[in-house]
Amino acid sequence: MYTNRTSSGFRQSQACRFLSRVFLQERTVSYHLTNKCLLHLSFMRILDEINYYYPIAARIAIQAGAAGIIVSNHGARQLDYVPATISALEEVSLPLTTPSSLSREAQFGKMEITNVTEYEAIAKEKLPKMVYDYYASGAEDQWTLQENRNAFARILFRPRILIDVSKIDMTTTILGFKISMPIMVAPTAMQKMAHPEGEYATARAASAAGTIMTLSSWATSSVEEVASTGPGIRFFQLYVYKNRKVVEQLVRRAERAGFKAIALTVDTPRLGRRESDIKNRFTLPPNLTLKNFEGLDLGKMDEANDSGLASYVAGQIDRTLSWKDVQWLQTITSMPILVKGVITGEDARIAIQAGAAGIIVSNHGARQLDYVPATISALEEVVKATQGRIPVFLDGGVRRGTDVFKALALGASGIFIGRPVVFSLAAEGEAGVRKVLQMLRDEFELTMALSGCRSLKEITRNHITTEWDTPRPSARL
Repeated sequence: MYTNRTSSGFRQSQACRFLSRVFLQERTVSYHLTNKCLLHLSFMRILDEINYYYPIAARIAIQAGAAGIIVSNHGARQLDYVPATISALEEVSLPLTTPSSLSREAQFGKMEITNVTEYEAIAKEKLPKMVYDYYASGAEDQWTLQENRNAFARILFRPRILIDVSKIDMTTTILGFKISMPIMVAPTAMQKMAHPEGEYATARAASAAGTIMTLSSWATSSVEEVASTGPGIRFFQLYVYKNRKVVEQLVRRAERAGFKAIALTVDTPRLGRRESDIKNRFTLPPNLTLKNFEGLDLGKMDEANDSGLASYVAGQIDRTLSWKDVQWLQTITSMPILVKGVITGEDARIAIQAGAAGIIVSNHGARQLDYVPATISALEEVVKATQGRIPVFLDGGVRRGTDVFKALALGASGIFIGRPVVFSLAAEGEAGVRKVLQMLRDEFELTMALSGCRSLKEITRNHITTEWDTPRPSARL
């Protein structure tokens, strides 16, 4: 029985008669009437059902990560003389209509995606928190994670005008392979956590775009499976493990599968402290495995505490890795070796001496040592140290075609994108990755045209200005 049928219970039943009129109006959040006149705000995934009345409580619920709110007075069986739920609805729903709290359909269902960054919000809605945090988070305070983006914003353009830009050529050659644009796919692990087709979809999208895909050795699809998707130029990312026989097996399998280069990750003698993964107790979902390690002779596999093979593999990264291993790799493969993880001129010079075919300026997506420079800030130092003897590439923070132009103006031969790939993969599968590559291509082409550059060779240091530049003398007429 209701506490008092002449007060809240009565008002609530009376209010329900007018509910149909409310539902005639289209709202960004759908409201559903339950058999007790509870108004249920329906979201993509209801993770929590919390009864709240007031907007401040609704805001707290949003901040706490609630995916849904039930506006309820417990069927008028608790505190009397509180408003009917229909009367409280509008007040509670106001905080829910902020962009940060709307459901995926409400924000993106009818909205065309117009830039790469928008895919991250969709991915956050679609993916389990543990998976999204794994892809999105950085090390410790995540200062470098933010700086990877912020540093691009401090580089400004010096465009040239009145140049015929009716024809723009973005093609380039990387290690002897011609590609359609200097925008390539970086290695990102465990892509089937984002989408069932995982690395298959990414490989097809990169091939369709006429560019290079780099497959992570921690992929959820093997080198052979990726090769089976069809033709394409592909690199293989590699860690060096304590058991060198495992390294040899991985390299030879990649070579047999038609991969064209090794991207050797050198900034990971130990995994960085990623606090989101610690809080979430990250493990590889049980239906997935690191496919490149299946069928390998791994020697004795110690008992793992969490995700079996993935835990074992991470623990087998060799902390004794040195420049001698770069030279050793050249004895077991004919594939060129790109050293990934260089951010200083000193290491760039040593990489050349060790026989590296190229350098990828990378801070591992800000997932290793925090408070290292953004890759775009470290790029020019590395480029100057190489003196043009080997190509230098940039990995980290690229979200716009303008970012690509800035990297090339600072001397990069090309750039790699990682998170935009997995976020778009989570959102729309292969179509999402294709769209990301196309959007970056279109933006880069537009930036070239507006800067007065018709080919990559015409992009020069004079087209940008940085915070570390010395003041330019004023031009005299």
